[in-house]
Parts: sequence; C-alpha cells; structure tokens
Amino acid sequence: MNRKQLGLQGEQFAAQYLQRQGLEIIARNWRCSSGELDIIAGDQGVIVFIEVRTRTVYKDGNERYGTVLEAVTPYKQQQIRKLAQIYMYQKKLYDHSVRFDVVLIERQQEHMDAKHIRNAF
Repeated sequence: MNRKQLGLQGEQFAAQYLQRQGLEIIARNWRCSSGELDIIAGDQGVIVFIEVRTRTVYKDGNERYGTVLEAVTPYKQQQIRKLAQIYMYQKKLYDHSVRFDVVLIERQQEHMDAKHIRNAF
C-alpha cells in the first residue's frame, strides 16, 4: 500500500470513528487555493477542524520517521488555522466557536487504531 492509499484509508477510518463518537461530519478533504482540511465536523455547536495522521507501526513496534503527533508541526498548525479562517469566512460562520483536533491512526498489518486528541493546538 502506498502513502496516498494509506492516508485515504486512515481518513475514512477516522471519519467513521468520529461519527461513532457523536461528531457530525460536515466536510472531508475541503479544498481551496491555499490548501486542504482533512475533516470538518460539528460537535455540539462547535466547528471542529481535524487533522488526520496515519502511520504504519511495524512488528517491532517502531514507527519509521517519528511519531504521528510529531508530524503536526507548528507550521502545519498555522496552515490549518489559516485554512479554518478561510472556511469560516466563506461559509459565513462568524459566530461559531472552533476547535482544532488531531486524530492519530496507527495501522499494524490490517488492524487500525484511532486516538482522538481534542484541542490539540
């Protein structure tokens, strides 16, 4: 499985996981000229911008290239905030509260686990 396929599979798994947790999926892979937001959801009146990070954990328990949480760098956080502002402006959602979450998906062979970090940044 290549990186793109793994990412798509992880995003699908994350969306299903979030729905089971009671979040309403508003949009997936929302794009504008400045970039893409993985998942936008509603959670009791709060608009939640969710970054999904998927990695393979190998039999030895190691993740190559660092942990999934390390991949959400300060630069990436800034980019997500900027995209969220654009989304809120385009949708005229001026009076809504927002939150930034990260869903970490770890794949080991055919098994996937999700960890949802609310208010991640």
